[in-house]
Amino acid sequence: MGQSTHLDIEFAAPDGVTLRGALYVPDGSGRHPAVTMAHGYGAVKEMALLRLAAAFADAGFAALVHDHRTFGASDGTPRQDIDPWKQIEDWRRAITYLESRPEVDADRIGLWGSSYAGGHAIVLGASDRRLRAVVAQVPTISGSEQSRRRVAPDDIAALEAALDSDERAQAAGEAPRTQALASADPAVAASYRAQDAVDFYLQELPEGTRWDNSVTVRSTRKARTYEPGVLVDRVSPTPLLMIVGLRDTVTLTDTGLAAYNRALEPKRLVTIPGGHFAPYTTEFARASAAAIAFFREHLAPNRD
Repeated sequence: MGQSTHLDIEFAAPDGVTLRGALYVPDGSGRHPAVTMAHGYGAVKEMALLRLAAAFADAGFAALVHDHRTFGASDGTPRQDIDPWKQIEDWRRAITYLESRPEVDADRIGLWGSSYAGGHAIVLGASDRRLRAVVAQVPTISGSEQSRRRVAPDDIAALEAALDSDERAQAAGEAPRTQALASADPAVAASYRAQDAVDFYLQELPEGTRWDNSVTVRSTRKARTYEPGVLVDRVSPTPLLMIVGLRDTVTLTDTGLAAYNRALEPKRLVTIPGGHFAPYTTEFARASAAAIAFFREHLAPNRD
């Protein structure tokens, strides 16, 4: 394993919002192949991604990890608001920022995204040919199918009424309403209720981390209509690695496997035991090793 250092960085999104993160740089002179990384729904970089960025850097890659707008160290209001298309637009600017860094070989940039950002990885892989390799870990494939399976039929009417009420309140000048991101209490409106999700989101974070257990209600409507899987066959000819959890009830194992089957070559599938949050916890070593091996193959070719 190599050694690395990290720098706190910031860059401007296309609309001027300041996004912040960390750049991990391997020791050694010259320009390094690089990976740009971002987290999933409602999470911040301190939730396992800094650990992964350090692992990438120790393997010889510069690794840029940023917080999405309205989350963590990044600016943006209202706080805890999730718009997938704004996140994608911001991430494209992160690629451009990474290209500009003197430590980075701009011709060898890969992208790693997980969960909601795994869906973003598919969209960016299909639309930005600067990327030389893409890793989509437990990716969102179909927001509508995820919602259909995770929301009980008897609860759909109440959910849609809450979304409509929030829309009308915003039109009347109110701030977007919020709900808990994760809660095991059935009396509390929340995006996630499963124990593994509660454990992940409510984990102890480093002192000074900016994160709240909340998300705007309107983020749910956007998530329910987000369909990155329709673009999976357009990632080719950029190499794609999909990491799929075999018991994933969040982004759904079967939709991940079906999306992989629709993807064109070059592609690779790695399956891991466990549910949606296992790649960050019990299966971190297996998932990170798969990503590192894939990036080594496609970003660090023999240049003799």
